[in-house]
Amino acid sequence: MHFLLCTKKTGMGEVRMSRGSFYAAWVAAAMGVVLVPLGAAAQQSGSTAATKAPAPSTAQIAAWQNAHEEQMKNDWPWLGRFKQADEMLGAPAAGEDRVVFMGDSITEGWKLEESFPGKPYVNRGISGQTSPQMLLRFRQDVIELEPKVVVILAGTNDIAGNTGPMTLKETEDNLASMADLATAHHIKVVLCSVTPAFDFPWHPEQEPAEKIVALNQWIKEYAAQKDYVYVDYHSAMKDERGGLPARLSKDGVHPNAAGYAVMAPLAEAGIEKALQGGE
Repeated sequence: MHFLLCTKKTGMGEVRMSRGSFYAAWVAAAMGVVLVPLGAAAQQSGSTAATKAPAPSTAQIAAWQNAHEEQMKNDWPWLGRFKQADEMLGAPAAGEDRVVFMGDSITEGWKLEESFPGKPYVNRGISGQTSPQMLLRFRQDVIELEPKVVVILAGTNDIAGNTGPMTLKETEDNLASMADLATAHHIKVVLCSVTPAFDFPWHPEQEPAEKIVALNQWIKEYAAQKDYVYVDYHSAMKDERGGLPARLSKDGVHPNAAGYAVMAPLAEAGIEKALQGGE
C-alpha cells in the first residue's frame, strides 16, 4: 500500500497526512461540510455523509486523518461504507429499472434524487477513491444490488495519485474489469468520460488535462469495441484549457449544481440507451 504524505500548514503547526486523507479533508473544507465518524457514515444510505457547516478546524482535520488512515489499513476499498445500506436496500421490485452509479466524490456529491426524481437510482460514490478501490467493492456495491444498469465514472483520483502512482493502462484495466464483471452478471454498462480538470488543488502541478483526454479516448474506443454505452461529459463541460469552468464548479474539479445539470441529461440518455439494448 502506498501512503504518500502531504503537509498541511496551519496556524497551529503542520498536519502530515496521506494524499488520500489530504484530498478528503480538502474536499470537506472546499464544500463547507462536517466530516462525520466513519461508523456513522457506514450506516447512511444517502449520497453524502455530511451537513452544512463552517470549514473543519485543524483539530478536526487531524482527528479525521487518523480515523481515515486506520480505515485505509483495515478496509482499503471501504466495503464498510455501504455494507449496511446495501443489505437494507434489498432486491429490486418486479419491473424496477434499478441503476447504480459507481464512482468517487463527483458521484458521491451528485444528488440523484434531485436530478432524477422518482427514479430507482442508487448512489455508490465514495470521495477520494481510485479505480482499484472501486473494483474491490464492485461485487458488494453493484452486482449484489442486481441493477439493470451500472454507470461507471472513475479515473480522476487515479491521475491525481490518491492511492499511489498509477499509469493510464492500470486505470483502463480496472475499468475493463468492472465492465466485464457487470456483463458477466447481465448488467448493462454505461462508461462515462472523466470530467475536465486543469489542475488538482490537493495535488497541484500534475497537468491532468491531457491525461484525461487520453483516458477518455480509450474509454470511448473500448465502449465501442464492447458495445457498451459511452457518455461524454468532458466535451460538454470543458473550457478552453481543458478544465472545468467556474460556472460549473467552485474548485475546478467537482461540479456544482450547474455542472450536474449538464451531466444529468447525458447520463439519462445513456441509461435509456443501455436499457433499450438490454436483454
